[in-house]
Amino acid sequence: MLDVLKVDATAEVVYRGMLAHPQEGVAELVRRLELTEQEVRAALDTLAELALVRHSPEDPQSFHVVEPHLAAEILLAKERAELAAQQQRVQEVQAAALQLKSEFIPESPKDEVHRLTGVDSVRDYLAALPDEVQEELLTFAPGGAQTEANLRSSRPIADALLARGVRMRTVYLDSVRNDPPTVAHADWLAERGGRIRTAPSLPNRLIICDKKIAIVAVDSDDTSAGAVVLRTAGVVSSLYALFENIWQTAQPMEERAQPSDEQGLNPQQLEALRLLSLGHTDDYVAARLGVSGRTARRIATKLMSHLGARSRFQAGLHAAARGLIRP
Repeated sequence: MLDVLKVDATAEVVYRGMLAHPQEGVAELVRRLELTEQEVRAALDTLAELALVRHSPEDPQSFHVVEPHLAAEILLAKERAELAAQQQRVQEVQAAALQLKSEFIPESPKDEVHRLTGVDSVRDYLAALPDEVQEELLTFAPGGAQTEANLRSSRPIADALLARGVRMRTVYLDSVRNDPPTVAHADWLAERGGRIRTAPSLPNRLIICDKKIAIVAVDSDDTSAGAVVLRTAGVVSSLYALFENIWQTAQPMEERAQPSDEQGLNPQQLEALRLLSLGHTDDYVAARLGVSGRTARRIATKLMSHLGARSRFQAGLHAAARGLIRP
């Protein structure tokens, strides 16, 4: 019964024995409880520390056992004192943490622009972000297919947000339609109320919370470089308008991939043609479309063949003549 107070079984047996025979001394306890004198005296020391027994004022070799109801009050008072001390230590640690934060991370909720340097800083910020979201979370997710590990790790947060009634809209690249894990993840989100669409390419990695906070990658080609947290109302509104514009032209994930137009090209091919006409390399096109470099080269070769061009420059001229891209 006393194990919650970290009193061992031997000490509890001695305490009960003294309650039953309060006049007995150490020798009688040793004989009746079948313990060694060393075990009895160690138990008495433990009980004395807890104020469950105390030395008799008449005979220092004798012990007086405290009645259970008084012992309970003593123990409760001790536990309350220890709890109060622990709470005080917690408050001191919290105060020290806030002090360190104010010294080394001079940031306040009023900061309109805050730089997150490196992947770890971005991850730490995003880990705490769901607590701030109240109504809506919008995301541009460039980079192509996500790893199964990343998709699994994102589900608990998404599930919690959707359960709270937060609206979630995400735009992936068209290329993810060929990735079964990403498609399965999109179906999982849709079942819980999330909405997914795809676009041929996306301008940058972007997250918008409640039209109040926007997180934008510092470098669209290297998201590990960090991000910028924006709270300026005008800037966030502009980014929100950009999201809405792309969302309106993006295709719902539950629909089949858009067919080719009258020119025989699908949206992904048209976007690749636009990028190539601007002089971008196959690697750049691959990154923007979220495909491999080999796939990007295959798309470029197919476009040149489709347009009857022998070079990319000539393909650009033919595409402009057909109205597929601006000159």
